[in-house]
Amino acid sequence: MKAFIRVAKEEFGINYISKEQITSYWIEECLPIPLDIIETIINRLLADPFGIELEPLPGAREVLVRLAAHGRLTFVTARPAKEPIEAWLFSLLSDVPRGDIRVIATGQHSAKARVLEELKLKYFIEDHLETCQDLHKRGIRTIVFDQPWNRGHTPFLRIRSWKALSDIIKIPS
Repeated sequence: MKAFIRVAKEEFGINYISKEQITSYWIEECLPIPLDIIETIINRLLADPFGIELEPLPGAREVLVRLAAHGRLTFVTARPAKEPIEAWLFSLLSDVPRGDIRVIATGQHSAKARVLEELKLKYFIEDHLETCQDLHKRGIRTIVFDQPWNRGHTPFLRIRSWKALSDIIKIPS
């Protein structure tokens, strides 16, 4: 969302929004921004993570590199195409062999559960509550990455940082 807010400000002169205002995963439901501008920004975020200077959350790179030492990293995204985010991840995780990074783009949130089941993955980190609920029903343990749009009560373990994830799963340094 940091990139969304920055693009809104720099390219559209919208300087009156903050991350805390994004109380719904569906941005158009909570921000007073015309839908065409929201769609333009989101399309840029999806298509050009380098151009919009997408930055990982603090600690993400370090934790992912440590996790990769113990097994293949799998990213299942609702994005429509994997190539832009895959290239960004390869760049971010340049210390990890490309073959140890798998990116699957489903095009929709509801398809994630099927993919995770097919891959026989038992744990998943997610910030979209409806996806968490779907995964939970199918026996996939979900960890919710805390964001302003998912702060409702949930039965899921909630983390607020990559360090917290590292502490929970006890990744050796």
